[in-house]
Amino acid sequence: MKKKTWIWLGILVLVLGIGYFSFGNHSKSASKDTVTVGLMAGSKPEQEIWQEVAKTAKDKYGLTVKYKYFSDYSQPNAALTSHSIDVNAFQNYPFMDTWNQAHHSDIVAVGDTIIEPMRIYSYKVNKLADLKDGATIAIPNDANNESRALHVLQSAGLIKLNNDKLSNLKSVTDNPKNLNIKEVDASQTSRSLNDIDAAVVNGNYAQTADLNIKKAIYTEHFNKDSEKFINFIAANKADKNDPKIKKLVKAYQTKETAKEIKKVSGVNQLPAWNLKLK
Repeated sequence: MKKKTWIWLGILVLVLGIGYFSFGNHSKSASKDTVTVGLMAGSKPEQEIWQEVAKTAKDKYGLTVKYKYFSDYSQPNAALTSHSIDVNAFQNYPFMDTWNQAHHSDIVAVGDTIIEPMRIYSYKVNKLADLKDGATIAIPNDANNESRALHVLQSAGLIKLNNDKLSNLKSVTDNPKNLNIKEVDASQTSRSLNDIDAAVVNGNYAQTADLNIKKAIYTEHFNKDSEKFINFIAANKADKNDPKIKKLVKAYQTKETAKEIKKVSGVNQLPAWNLKLK
């Protein structure tokens, strides 16, 4: 009787073991065919672009693309380093460098996607020269976009900055119109236009708010220095050579994606993987 009990226990352990390893192998196989991308919520054009990418990934590489959406810029990189997503696609190079330094992370760019010009919009004036002394201008309050927005104001001739690598309000050395530069969340810059004189707005949020780019009172100019503002697909350094991530990048950087970007974004977003900046 005792011997039979041990035999049955042995069979049970063997069956459970086979079941465990079969399940484990199945999960591992499935993960090779699925990639989860972290994106910012609220941008319909971006979602449409990624739907085209997902179609290409499935048709050409048998890769299923899933998404997780985030409400602010602090979330996608945290999700990436905690491995709750495989990659994200929302940031540019200064943002990544600042994040890695602050959080001791090792996030890297694995494939360029788009570049979005920042623009100055206003419901109060039709041109920069009409901005009155003491006018209030909203800019994004996160370090990366704030620095870029201040450089847009400088190139527009409204302020002058020192040579800080990452500019902030303390970097302003000359403000001849005594502008009141107001820091707000990037997603709120367009919404603040009813209450202030002007705002520097990111391309994705301008498009979400249906701002007419033809009515912008200033558009950021691209040159060689603008390369750092290219957005990209990001991954943890240890995963940069993962085959499914390489397939995703190939699926993004296609003529089909470029056509979709132009279709849904016009000149609000430009394909960046073959962009020549001088």
